[in-house]
Amino acid sequence: MRIGCPKEIKNHEYRVGLTPESVRELSAHGHEVWVETGAGLGIGADDGQYRQAGAAIQDGPDPIFAECEMVVKVKEPQAVERAKLREGQVLYTYLHLAPDPEQTADLVKSGVTGIAYETVTGPGNTLPLLKPMSQVAGRMSIQAGATALEKAHGGRGVLLGGVPGVLPGKVMVIGGGVVGFNAAQMAVGLGADVTILDRDPEVLERLGTHFESRAKTLFSSQASIEQTICEVDLVIGAVLIPGAAAPKLVSREMLKCMKPGAVLVDVAIDQGGCFETSHATTHADPTYVVDGIVHYCVANMPGAVARTSTYALNNVTLPHALKMADLGWREALRRNSHLAEGLNVHAGKVTYQAVAEELGYPYASVAEVLAGS
Repeated sequence: MRIGCPKEIKNHEYRVGLTPESVRELSAHGHEVWVETGAGLGIGADDGQYRQAGAAIQDGPDPIFAECEMVVKVKEPQAVERAKLREGQVLYTYLHLAPDPEQTADLVKSGVTGIAYETVTGPGNTLPLLKPMSQVAGRMSIQAGATALEKAHGGRGVLLGGVPGVLPGKVMVIGGGVVGFNAAQMAVGLGADVTILDRDPEVLERLGTHFESRAKTLFSSQASIEQTICEVDLVIGAVLIPGAAAPKLVSREMLKCMKPGAVLVDVAIDQGGCFETSHATTHADPTYVVDGIVHYCVANMPGAVARTSTYALNNVTLPHALKMADLGWREALRRNSHLAEGLNVHAGKVTYQAVAEELGYPYASVAEVLAGS
């Protein structure tokens, strides 16, 4: 198979779909890999390293989109990239379609086969291709929140860990999954006063066992969110409904009781955000203020630590890429029901139920798609 890896063009996105080591693996399986010049510079990998790994370097993205059977990326294709996609081509990347009707419409129109990292499953309903970026984003959320709390960045001027004689900052983490757990770990490590909210008793028990007295747990309800949010300096939004738009758990009305200069970090912004007042921002302009509350809603947080993120991502995406290249995407999905969950669009049809329901498309099941080939 001819596999292409274009340079990411989203604002301040420095990750890359394939590392030189991944290119070497694909080449060793007999596949032809095309990489756009400069695609790996954000992770410190130059064209020479890709050539040495077996890649053919292309001057721009056009040959990759025009001639490669599978395109491997990190972020969802931007409008100019979507215009280059074509029927019969496999797009393997993060898509986050539910809150993005324009992208969904373009992918449906193109006829491309879109396999989304974020909906590929693992044993026990896990999301293994989302997990490493959730780990990164969870850890970064505390760094970002701590910076936004500084007075020079519009915050309250609170040091999360405090100092002897001064109480630490209070952190509220909504959602105890991978993002929330990693955020809580970082906040606890800094010495903050941490409360984690979740609705799953098993999750709360697991968090309580892990953190013991270093963090508090609380059942998540509208009442508990309303009560806790008035007392804290930093709120981390870490909820996820796989493939679907995030629920709005913090209303604008709730901001009125918050401390002026408190910070909201919405890690769910890729799926539309879990705060009513959230809208996506970029690393170039990461924050804005609503009713005196600082909002940090960068939609590609892991892109800021591109090298760590890219290698963590490739560790989990490469095995599936190899299977699709070796067997063809249809056979790879037939043999692996977890990978099949990643199919979001195919030949003008929406094949992920949560996306179809959210955006009003007819739903075509993956089983129908594979049976019809």
